[in-house]
Amino acid sequence: MVKVKEKKNVSQEKGTKPKLPTKISGKTKHEADSNDDKIYFMALGGLEHIGQNMYVYKYRGKFLVVDCGMGFLDEEIGAGDVQYCDTTWLEKRKKDVVGFVVTHGHEDHIGALKYVWPKFRKPIYCTRFPAEILRRTFRGIEMDFNEKTDIVEFDHNGAELNLDPFTVETFHVTHSIPEAQMLIIKTDAGKILHTGDWTFNEDIPIEAPTDFARLREIGADPKLLACVCDSTNASKQSVQVTETQVRDTLTQIMKDAPGRVIVTGYSRSLARIKMFAEAAKNAGRIACIKERSNPNPVPYVGLPEFREIGMDLGYLGRDEIYTHGEIKDLPAEKQAIFMTGSQGEKFAMLTRLCRGQVKELKLMPTDTVLFSSIIIPGREQDVSFLYNKLARMGIKVHTIFDTDNLHASGHAGRPELERFYDMVHPQVSIPMHGDYINEMLNGKMAMERGGAKHMMVVHNGEMIAMRDGEEPYVAETIETSYVVMEGETERSADDQVYKNRRKIASNGAVFVTLPVDKRGFLKGVPEVSSAGIFESDTTGFMKRQIQIEITRAIDALSKAERKDRDNLVRAVQVASNKVVRASLGADKKPQYSVHFIQK
Repeated sequence: MVKVKEKKNVSQEKGTKPKLPTKISGKTKHEADSNDDKIYFMALGGLEHIGQNMYVYKYRGKFLVVDCGMGFLDEEIGAGDVQYCDTTWLEKRKKDVVGFVVTHGHEDHIGALKYVWPKFRKPIYCTRFPAEILRRTFRGIEMDFNEKTDIVEFDHNGAELNLDPFTVETFHVTHSIPEAQMLIIKTDAGKILHTGDWTFNEDIPIEAPTDFARLREIGADPKLLACVCDSTNASKQSVQVTETQVRDTLTQIMKDAPGRVIVTGYSRSLARIKMFAEAAKNAGRIACIKERSNPNPVPYVGLPEFREIGMDLGYLGRDEIYTHGEIKDLPAEKQAIFMTGSQGEKFAMLTRLCRGQVKELKLMPTDTVLFSSIIIPGREQDVSFLYNKLARMGIKVHTIFDTDNLHASGHAGRPELERFYDMVHPQVSIPMHGDYINEMLNGKMAMERGGAKHMMVVHNGEMIAMRDGEEPYVAETIETSYVVMEGETERSADDQVYKNRRKIASNGAVFVTLPVDKRGFLKGVPEVSSAGIFESDTTGFMKRQIQIEITRAIDALSKAERKDRDNLVRAVQVASNKVVRASLGADKKPQYSVHFIQK
């Protein structure tokens, strides 16, 4: 067994202050050197967390981007529609970006391309399934792009891409979405296996199993420099559930259910939708999806579009799964309905049904609802609302917590990872896509079973330098962050708007309007209102006290001081804090907003 050496900070050993990572601005020496024979790996997002996958490989001054996905919104921000990586650093180098390679079509791997790609306009290489998703998405938002040259399809059974100075070989692996690919990134510095998301589910009827022959070949290659591997479920001990096991579970529940059966899951999981359809047929029911209530076109790709794509690509039969509008008049015991909402999304169909917002379909006590999914981290509260709402309505609910074999994960657990590292033997292990403990467990298995000599569990923004036969190291560290989109407004994570929202959410806000003349003298009583401070004070005592203290503080200013409005604002804050903290506690620090009316 190879032991992992704990890294020691020399400055700490000497008792001096540890040196912080250098903020990188401009280009470093190795970036400017086109003869540099090392290959570099860095994540802009995707390490130590789930989602927001975006990885960068650099070789001889050129950059290859693998995936460009959405993240899960930070609840502390308090608003926003979507979140993705801040690409400012990469934009400064966009002339040297050779393209984007997509491993598969999940939102956390392709969802940010509609925001990021226009900043680069470099080719996107992917298989036909994500290609169709991207084309429909780009058309929906009326993006200017060339459908053939900007989105370049490669064979989902395996292909080789020449993206000088990189050669990228792809081969098929099973996941919870069709056409998932592992990548072999080849350079003279060595070969790197980038797994994307994967598992060894050998029983997915809509497509072939993982290409184990190619996996064994690359895994046994002594020139396999590194393996960048998905860590999402590394701590999961049980053997993977298969899609056909899920089908059998759905079949039995559908046979026993007295009325309609509603199944909610991921809309891109065509294998699950296929299994749902087969289960319905086996139980004597007709399978359908719940289409949108609004028939007008939408600028995004959802469940109806994924059904169409699945039929176009041959993953779903055209007479296999209908829309609910086509079968709604059938007896309830003949209906099986697949819909969105497994994560409690605000506008998803099941959420809207629970809120009574769907006119053409109402939930009934005789319905049975199945959650054929896990709960994505961060969605616990939204899903809990659905569980409790359905229970209060008297509807029987099945979840992964009370029903076996209701969901098959697309990510490898410990048994699959052990099998993987029995075949794959890299020099360097770089765990990705998972929280820190799962990345550590993944790296340990790579060393213990895969014989890796080095394990690099790094942070987003740390660039690893590697070369065949040499010890890897972090060559530089760049600042990474994320961007939040609100409508059409793009904000950085440290935007003052978000700072203010967080402060207001935890401490409230006081709004003050000062009637002053041009010399800064008060010409009336300050108008005061609040959010989260004194609205429930029906006596008005706290509001009057704040007005009194503000008046006293401004009257105490000298003629010279009151001419500067910053001094008036500070006087308002000090005076208001005196009242607020006396009433609500010394730790209360409201946000203040001061407006002036010139009299």
